[in-house]
Amino acid sequence: MGDLVTARLVLHPMTVSEAERVVAGESDSGARWAPGYPTDGDVSAARRFLGTCANTGDPQPFGNYEIRRREDGLAIGGLGFHGPADENGSVTIGYGLIPSARGKGYAAEAVRGLLLFTQSRDVTCVKGDADHDNIASQHVMMAAGMRPAGQDERVRYFEIAWTDTTANTDPRS
Repeated sequence: MGDLVTARLVLHPMTVSEAERVVAGESDSGARWAPGYPTDGDVSAARRFLGTCANTGDPQPFGNYEIRRREDGLAIGGLGFHGPADENGSVTIGYGLIPSARGKGYAAEAVRGLLLFTQSRDVTCVKGDADHDNIASQHVMMAAGMRPAGQDERVRYFEIAWTDTTANTDPRS
C-alpha cells in the first residue's frame, strides 16, 4: 500500500521493521525523525501494531501511519486505526503529534486525509475520543468534520458517518 498525501503531509503506512525501530527508539539511516519523535503514544501504537501483525497479520490499510511533513520528510507523529472495520463498517482512530508540531493544523489535516481514505474502503463511520481536558484534540476532530457523539466520566466521543449520498465527499461538508 502506498503513502496517503495531503497538502502538507505524507501519511506513510508503517511496516513491521519501522514499528520495531519506533519501539526500540532507534531510527535507521533512511528514517528521518523530527526531534521528539517517537512520543510515548507512538511507541504504544507501534507495539499494538506489532501485536496485531504477530496475531492476525498486517492490518493494512487499517494499521498505523507515520505522519511526515512533505517539506522536509521528517516524522512528526502518527495516526492509525484501532482495528479493522467492524460488522457495521465502523472504525476507531487515534493520532498524536510531537509537541513542536502541535497548533499548526497538522493533526486536523492528517485526520481529514485518513477520513477521505476510509470513504473509499467501505467504512461507514469513523470514531475517536479525547479526554475531557484535551480540548486541542477535541478541536482537531471537529475541524476534521467529526461531531460530538457522547461522553462518559473520562472522555468525549466523536464520530462521522456517511450515507450513500455523501460518500466520497470532503468530510468537512
